[in-house]
Amino acid sequence: MNPLLGRRAVRDLSDPAGGRSLWRDARARFFRNRAAVASLAVLGLVAVFAALGDLATPWTNEQIDWSVLGSVAEKGAPSLANGHYFGVDELGRDLFARTVQGTRISLAVGIVGALISVVVGTLYGATAGYFGGRIDGAMMRVVDVLMAIPYMFVLILLMVVFSRSILMLFIGIGLISWLDMARIARGQTLSLKNREFVEAAVAIGVRPRRIIFCHIVPNLLGVVIVYATLLVPSMIVYESFISFLGLGVQEPATSWGALINAGAGQMQYGTLWQLLFPLFFFVVTLFSFFFLGDGLRDALDPKDR
Repeated sequence: MNPLLGRRAVRDLSDPAGGRSLWRDARARFFRNRAAVASLAVLGLVAVFAALGDLATPWTNEQIDWSVLGSVAEKGAPSLANGHYFGVDELGRDLFARTVQGTRISLAVGIVGALISVVVGTLYGATAGYFGGRIDGAMMRVVDVLMAIPYMFVLILLMVVFSRSILMLFIGIGLISWLDMARIARGQTLSLKNREFVEAAVAIGVRPRRIIFCHIVPNLLGVVIVYATLLVPSMIVYESFISFLGLGVQEPATSWGALINAGAGQMQYGTLWQLLFPLFFFVVTLFSFFFLGDGLRDALDPKDR
């Protein structure tokens, strides 16, 4: 097989006039979208906060400030003087340090969960769409059955029956969220498998597995990238909801959902900052991912060329 055949599959989307490729056009359109660019910058700042936030505070996420314990409402408010930039929680722990850890865990759950979902869904859907016939029918009936089961019910059941660990949270969220991606990948594959570059690969005897990995999947990258950016906030919401119920991340670890749950329970005591700071990061990150996904979708839409 000609080793350039797979690359030529991607180049089929290039400008025949020899001008600019689809990816260059998409990049130019993306950077013209101010909301998407601003969202990308905000997500970069959130990532820096998660990676380097510990360096900005003398406190750790588990360390207790005994001087404010017992009078958190009066002495535990946000202050630069005592190093508690976001204040302290009800146990006297620095909220800034805990928000840094919560950001790490929530982003990790969102990104890892989306990665598992995209990989499993893309391979499953591309396989079903390429083979078609009875194989396609049987594989998609499995998807239909699984989609009839509520996501949150399955996730809660997994967390209750097995362990309430971060690893199980990663696995649970990833394994129940690949179904939509499978349908999207199957639909795209049905249109791609009749293209000339796939028929040429079949004619020269390329194995189906190699066709799927080297010819079908690379041409799904645009759709996969867009869906992944829209899937990350959904994963974060799932994790936050589970942690809000007390079934997710367990102490002393924390996440945005756990911090929001703790902050909501302390509002009656006048410590509103316990809710506002993690909620701010949660909302800003979700909106940024949504705007980024919209920008990528518009940039990669061939109808806008």
